[in-house]
Amino acid sequence: MNYNLNFHFLLNYRQVLWEGLLNTMQLSFTIMVSGFLLGTVIALLRLSQHQGVRMVGQIYVNLLRNLPSLIVLFWFFYALPLFTGVQVSRFLTAWLAFTLYTAAYFCEILRGSLQKIPNGQWEAAEMLGFSRRRAFIVLMLPQALRHALPALVNEVIEIVKISAIAATIAFPELLSQARMISDSEYRPVETYTAVAVIIMVFILLLSAIAWLIENRFSPSTRVTHHD
Repeated sequence: MNYNLNFHFLLNYRQVLWEGLLNTMQLSFTIMVSGFLLGTVIALLRLSQHQGVRMVGQIYVNLLRNLPSLIVLFWFFYALPLFTGVQVSRFLTAWLAFTLYTAAYFCEILRGSLQKIPNGQWEAAEMLGFSRRRAFIVLMLPQALRHALPALVNEVIEIVKISAIAATIAFPELLSQARMISDSEYRPVETYTAVAVIIMVFILLLSAIAWLIENRFSPSTRVTHHD
């Protein structure tokens, strides 16, 4: 059977694809920010001096990391209307589900980096009059971020991939738009190939930006100059 590839028809859907890409970018960015902030809080719980607080953080991480992201998304999609009596938007559903999911991974990345900081630095900060909170924000977190940059970059890329799962609840991100085009034109090969290229270019751009940041701030790339 001969099949002639023809991508020309996609020009008629360029606005649809563009809107899908914008939705993917918006969802991914909001998940990155909120997931990182929540993950930082959970990391502090896991590093707490109180065993009960540490246990809360550990239960959260173990629960979320052992659940498929699709299950988390479906649970929020079907459970929130039951518990709240309100049909929340698909964007809000995906944002909330994936924020809670990715926070567990951000938590472990940051926790591992924070544990590498010598205890003497905390003691020195305390002697200089820093509160524990201020010492964390001003001194410890920047160091942890530099050490964790490679893992954080990988997690950001994973978030872009995870955002495609929102297509399963009909959120109009790029993959969902591709399915709509494919169903209309009956040309799935061209449609999904084009979407794969778009996503790959987007991820490559993110990787390039992340590489520049990592090259600038990673401790391993710093060179000490002697006069």
